[in-house]
Amino acid sequence: MVQRLYFEDLAEGQVFEAGPFELSEARIIEFANEFDPQAQHTDAEKARHTPFEGLAASGWHTAAATMRLMHEAVISRFSGSMGLGVDGLKWARPVRPGDRLHARITVGPTRLSGSRPGFGIVPLHIKTLNQDGKPVMQMTASSLVRCRD
Repeated sequence: MVQRLYFEDLAEGQVFEAGPFELSEARIIEFANEFDPQAQHTDAEKARHTPFEGLAASGWHTAAATMRLMHEAVISRFSGSMGLGVDGLKWARPVRPGDRLHARITVGPTRLSGSRPGFGIVPLHIKTLNQDGKPVMQMTASSLVRCRD
């Protein structure tokens, strides 16, 4: 059984790891055709003539894959939570077909919510890395997490 996590279980500096999550060429193109239909994401030949110099996943696809990794590692274990927003979203390098992504999620300084009794605010600093350990994306996602009764 999966251990449920409450606000009190989360401490600054705590690290969660998740992955891998592989992005195939077909998956990259399918996502881009629906959500970000730019040549560098949808057509391998045309992508060679873009600044990416080849097919690359949409940054939004990378963010969505990262969300999946975050869910697997920690969010699915929260006793009750709600996302509050994302800060500092940056894409460091392209994600290519066949890349295997991993996420390193570090808990930032937590605090009790001033407006929602029974909840605390938990910032999660996320680094998404490729199979070579090189960062491809980073962001901070804050969540409202239920406290123990």
